[in-house]
Amino acid sequence: MQIPKLVIFDCDGILVDTENLANRRLAEWLTAAGYPTSFEYCRKNFSGRSMASVQKEIEETTEVRLGADFVERWNAGLPDLFSHGVEAIPYVREFVEAVRAAGIAYCVATSARISKMHITLGQTGLLPLFEHAMFSSTMVARGKPFPDLFLHAAKTMGFAPADCIVIEDSVAGTQAGITAGMRVFSYHGDPHSDRDGLIEAGGILFDDMRELAGLVPIH
Repeated sequence: MQIPKLVIFDCDGILVDTENLANRRLAEWLTAAGYPTSFEYCRKNFSGRSMASVQKEIEETTEVRLGADFVERWNAGLPDLFSHGVEAIPYVREFVEAVRAAGIAYCVATSARISKMHITLGQTGLLPLFEHAMFSSTMVARGKPFPDLFLHAAKTMGFAPADCIVIEDSVAGTQAGITAGMRVFSYHGDPHSDRDGLIEAGGILFDDMRELAGLVPIH
């Protein structure tokens, strides 16, 4: 396997541990809005996706209407949701530092807004490592599972898709990376990860960030 020229990191679930907090709140919000659901369903089906795409799916397939301000209200509530502390995914900082030390370009590309990344990466001390290159689904027409975000990040950073690898934890993100023509390493260290879905999407699976340096040729 050739050494990548660009490593693209997802944010939630790869750099910061936010997926479970966010999906518990999402299940509560959707149920209150008339779309009865559970944390487990949200964790499996909505992880890694933008709130705009979640709203679109629900409103296109049901009679439920979440309101024109749903996404804005969701984003407005994130500082409070994460105010009690967000932790970095164990050992991910060491891998980022190894990529950096090897002189390989890297960035973060996520369904979340830049403002959310400033909160979560800021709380974990990872923000200084990524401030130079942060990409959000708000920058493209279609979010994950479409490849637009990863293709935009690669093009902006100046690399061909075949020279990029993606570090993901969601099925939607893994699908996006594969469709973009990139190699995808899919993390399933969280007990709620959809391991079978990640395999089906075409990811190279791992469950410990310490394994990554052995899987990804960075030297």
